[in-house]
Amino acid sequence: MSQTVKTQRKQSAFYSLLKESLYGGEIDYTIGSIRRSVILLAIPMVLEMILESVFALVDLYFVGHLHNSSYAIQTVGLTESVLTVIYSLAIGISMAATAVVARRIGEKDPVAAAKAGMQAILIALAINTFISIVGLVFATNILLWMGASPEVAQRGTPFMQIMMGSSIFIMLLFLINGIFRGAGNAAIAMKSLWVANAANIILCPVFINGFGPIPAFGLTGAALATTIGRGLGVAYQIYHLANGKSILKVFASHFIPDWEQIKSLVKIASPAVLQFVIASCSWIFLAQLVATTGGDHGSAGYQTALRLLMFFMLPAWGLSNAASTLVGQNLGAQQVQRAEDSVIKTAKYNVIFMAVITVLSLAGARLFVSFFTNDPQIQEVAVQAIRFMSLGYIFYGIGMVLINAFNGAGDTWTPTWVNLFGFWLFQIPLAYFLAKTMELGPTGVFIAIPISETSITLASVVLFRKGKWKKIKV
Repeated sequence: MSQTVKTQRKQSAFYSLLKESLYGGEIDYTIGSIRRSVILLAIPMVLEMILESVFALVDLYFVGHLHNSSYAIQTVGLTESVLTVIYSLAIGISMAATAVVARRIGEKDPVAAAKAGMQAILIALAINTFISIVGLVFATNILLWMGASPEVAQRGTPFMQIMMGSSIFIMLLFLINGIFRGAGNAAIAMKSLWVANAANIILCPVFINGFGPIPAFGLTGAALATTIGRGLGVAYQIYHLANGKSILKVFASHFIPDWEQIKSLVKIASPAVLQFVIASCSWIFLAQLVATTGGDHGSAGYQTALRLLMFFMLPAWGLSNAASTLVGQNLGAQQVQRAEDSVIKTAKYNVIFMAVITVLSLAGARLFVSFFTNDPQIQEVAVQAIRFMSLGYIFYGIGMVLINAFNGAGDTWTPTWVNLFGFWLFQIPLAYFLAKTMELGPTGVFIAIPISETSITLASVVLFRKGKWKKIKV
């Protein structure tokens, strides 16, 4: 009987914690149980990361059912590739905002935190003014430059113009969510994406196929739906910033440019942007290497394996995001040891998660791949890729936590240098040597990925233990 009571109490405590994490609110993460802090932050952050990936999938699904859908699918894919640049900028500025806001919250200075967040928004507005103009004027040229045929470029121009012209919504979704995460309210970030995705899912078929008095816009309708969805998500964020109920009290004076503050934010954001660009470009190079050595089947198998890799990585990345807020707030509160302990605790949870995923990937690779393709040749390549890459999953999980710990401390240069050396001076040469010189083809690339990712993580562990990140001033 006593055992049953204990089990019921544990279940009740878990559901209470789950409810609190989803309900939201600013929480002081500089006190109390570290385990509880990690869970409160991780649950909404995991859900947020999964929701962020839904936009492109929804667009691809609906435009894939259009008549002569090949041009539409190509346009969506090429546009997403261009938007990667905007994602890089958004993530970089978001990382800077999270680091500075979390530090000020830890110092118990919410006024300075709010001001820092609004200065980051000013930076985003300035950058996106330029991006929007370029997208509106040169949309056709950009599609042609990306390899689209003249017919695809002509048909896809309105889609590209809308998506790039409204890029401010992409930037603000990332940025304001970063501000809320820094303040310790990850649930608002998650809920803003609930709003955005719900609107996109409802509006996509309406604007693409038409409904009642609304005409069928086809491919352009997907852009309209996504833009409106993201716009509503941003409106939800702004409402919670402006309603006065948040720990971040926003005033008009916070939007007066503070050039020292802006300079400080740019200093943190610039290498953070570079981090993402370095990693993204290295994966593009590896994809090209697989395509040139493995042909169509090799390339398709590798891309299938990457879809599964990213599916499993998103929850791990969301969990690792908790380290960023915990480090920032605890360093601000001068609790350096608690900041370090928070990183270690988060890493342990990620290791457990990735260990489970490793077992599932090794045992169920063929089953997972069968959901994506029936081609036996593609399946063979994908299964081989998954089994090789999954050998490094545990190290991937640790590496994600350490990257977010460095960024949360404002030490964005350390992971940038690690990525530069790890990806471009080790992973790519190793993959090229194994694939071409040793004539292993795609298998050489698959082998190089876990070796290099493990090396990157080990280097990050050494740098984390050295503790330079503890002394960064933001």
